[in-house]
Amino acid sequence: MAIALAAVMLPISVTGPGVALADMSGALNASAASTQWVLNAYNVAFTAFMLAAGSAADLFGRRRLFLSGTTVFALASLVAGTAPTILLVDLARFVQGMGAAAVLTSGSALLAHTFSGAARARAFGIFGASIGFGLAMGPFVSGLLVGVASWHAVFLVNVLLGAVVLVLARPLPESKNPGARRIDLPGVLTFTLALMLLALGFVEGPSQGWGGVVTLGSFAGAALFLALFVVVELRVAEPMFDLSLLRRPTFVAIIWQPVSIVFAFAALLVYLPPYFQGAGGAGSTMSGAMLLPLTLPVFILPLFTGTLVRLLSVRMLLAVGPAVLAVALLLMTFTDPLSSRTGLYAALLLAGVGIGLAFGVMDNAAVSVVPAERSGMASGMFNTLRVAGETIGVACVGGLLLTSTRQQLAGGGGGASGAMADDVVQGRLGSVRESGGEDLVDRAVQGLQHGWSVVYVVLACVALAGAIAIFTMVRDRDLDQSSTGQDV
Repeated sequence: MAIALAAVMLPISVTGPGVALADMSGALNASAASTQWVLNAYNVAFTAFMLAAGSAADLFGRRRLFLSGTTVFALASLVAGTAPTILLVDLARFVQGMGAAAVLTSGSALLAHTFSGAARARAFGIFGASIGFGLAMGPFVSGLLVGVASWHAVFLVNVLLGAVVLVLARPLPESKNPGARRIDLPGVLTFTLALMLLALGFVEGPSQGWGGVVTLGSFAGAALFLALFVVVELRVAEPMFDLSLLRRPTFVAIIWQPVSIVFAFAALLVYLPPYFQGAGGAGSTMSGAMLLPLTLPVFILPLFTGTLVRLLSVRMLLAVGPAVLAVALLLMTFTDPLSSRTGLYAALLLAGVGIGLAFGVMDNAAVSVVPAERSGMASGMFNTLRVAGETIGVACVGGLLLTSTRQQLAGGGGGASGAMADDVVQGRLGSVRESGGEDLVDRAVQGLQHGWSVVYVVLACVALAGAIAIFTMVRDRDLDQSSTGQDV
């Protein structure tokens, strides 16, 4: 129960605070760039510290790190919810992301150690459903909190949830890797810096320009530190990440599995609501309801993981999920929120089914292809790529939509600006209408719809690549029985 509640709490902090940014910016008199880092700081830290947290869990104990991470997460939430300046909010969100990394990696490793057989399959099914529920319901729950209270409540609610998690987690058994004796500090430093710079490059790319100094410098620094990480890991006696695991095709395919799913899922959750509100003319409540065909299967299907595994096998579920998602995304290129909502709902439902099929089994599969004592390491790498996929997916989709809309606006003249394109992507068409009338609005909507068609195709290619990789690289014999739902 404690781990399931934490699995809801953490992704809500990824997708939820976005709805509070406008209120927060006005209350704290903050610039648009500094306010955007309320989202970016959490995502960057969450991504960068995941693998380090997995190694720490194996060394110091998974239960201990779960409790410590939850405490850090809750305290940082308290600071963010009461901070008098946007800078302090941004710093608190970075620390909150570090705590979230510790909670997620140690939580999934605890499940792998605590349960076996059919019980383990059910536990990870609930775990996957909880993550999906948190991602999907984050904007809705946060919107209610802002409406009933204020932007402060979006962060302060995590203090209460964190306290409940700490109480529920006390009886959890402790586990660790008995062979681990120390933290690989050079490995932690080089890998964390590499992931931070990689995430920073994708976050800053849309605003600074993909050929800008900040963006290219971030990518170059990421490549340098990643190369240093490989050199370090090949030389140290107790590496943070055992590179020999990359010789196992099944492990490589499975740890990349979340990218093929969350790359699309997170981006759709962030950018579809304003698209529905702007181009589709829907209200804020209706735009949230329009996502239900996408989100409900993600919550429901993982609860039936045990039955699904017996019908299709873990390998087939891992491959079928992104394949179904790819088909759904291609179907979405023939829809728009204004003229074909029935087709849109059908495509969203199919996408939700594909995501839900994968969510129930992929966490369990990731820790099932390595020895039990390395479950923290495997969980760290898996969740690193999961969160990196979310961060990079949101940044890339935002960049594609902004670029397409800017080109469409610039092509017609009329004094269109980058700020105007940003308004269109965020669903704020009123300012565009005031600047250039209905003609400018029509051009902007056309550019945005073209951008979404490109986005759907790109996301479909990513999902299809994941399905092919799973189907060709994963071997059923490499997945231990505990991942199949059979008793051992």
